[in-house]
Amino acid sequence: QFSIDDLKAQPNQTTCWDGVRNYQARNFLRSMKLGQQAFFYHSNCKEPGIVGIVKIVKEAYPDHTQFDQKDPHYDSTSRKENPKWSMVDVQFVRMTKRFIPLSEIKTHHLAHKGDGGPLKNMMLFTRQRLSIQPLTQEEFDFILSLEEEKPR
Repeated sequence: QFSIDDLKAQPNQTTCWDGVRNYQARNFLRSMKLGQQAFFYHSNCKEPGIVGIVKIVKEAYPDHTQFDQKDPHYDSTSRKENPKWSMVDVQFVRMTKRFIPLSEIKTHHLAHKGDGGPLKNMMLFTRQRLSIQPLTQEEFDFILSLEEEKPR
């Protein structure tokens, strides 16, 4: 459990995004590019949703926690010469102007399925929910536009 306030408290407001242990999420993480922006999402809470924006400041490299026997993300099957798991470094960019709850995004997704809007195929609702999921630029821009609207 790592909050956006925890990120803001880090030196240079930057930290590694470690502990990803799902192969599909890992592959999405490996495809992240320097300077790319992402939403920071609180998930282990009563109402999950987007709270801020981060940017990728270091592309994928081996996740050190896979080799640390004392770490909860230790993987005894991973080898230093061929690591299974990767991480990226992220830096705080800004808080969103308001909390954007998952329930609101889902409402738009359902509406867009009917009218062909930008969230019609959003992976968050069409595949297994993962800690890392890509967005199209259209999806990212639409969700970002929600911060200007009053909460539903």
